[in-house]
Amino acid sequence: MKVLRYFFMGLLMSASMLLGADFGWMSQLNTRYSSNPTGLHSGLNERFNVGDAVISSVVKSVANPADAYMVLKLAEMSGLSSSAVLKRYEANKHQGWGALAQSLGIKPGSAEFKALKAGHDMDSVSKKNVKDKKDVREKSNQKSNAKKDKEDDFTEKSKGKGKNQ
Repeated sequence: MKVLRYFFMGLLMSASMLLGADFGWMSQLNTRYSSNPTGLHSGLNERFNVGDAVISSVVKSVANPADAYMVLKLAEMSGLSSSAVLKRYEANKHQGWGALAQSLGIKPGSAEFKALKAGHDMDSVSKKNVKDKKDVREKSNQKSNAKKDKEDDFTEKSKGKGKNQ
C-alpha cells in the first residue's frame, strides 16, 4: 500500500513538473512582478489595453502575476471576455493552463498554442511602444524643422519689401 502511495505521489510530482515546463516562463514573470504590483498593472494595461477596471479585477482574482497575464492572453486569443475566462479558470484550474487553452478552442500544436507556451509578450510591447514614441518624436521634429524652414523662407522673401519700396 505504501509503495502504491509513493508511486502516485511521484507520478503527480512528475505531471506537475511537466505542466510547469510547458509554461516555465511564468515563474520568471511571477518573480519580476510579485514585488511590483504597480509595474504589473501598468504592464498589463499597456499590453492588453483593456482598461484599469478589467486589469484590477483580473489581478485581484488570481494568485500570481503570470496567472493574470494568462487570463488576459487567453481572453484575447479566444475572443471571450476576461470574466468568462476567469470563470473557466476557477472551475478548472486544477487541469492547468494548457487544458484551459484547449477548452477555449486553442488547439495543441497550433501557432497560437506554441506562442502561448513560448512566453509572454509584455517586453516586446514595451519595446515596440518605445520605438513608436521615438518615431513620433522624430516625425514631430521633422515637422518642426519643416515649419521653421518655411518661416525662414518667408522671412527671406519679405526682406526689403517695406512700405517705401
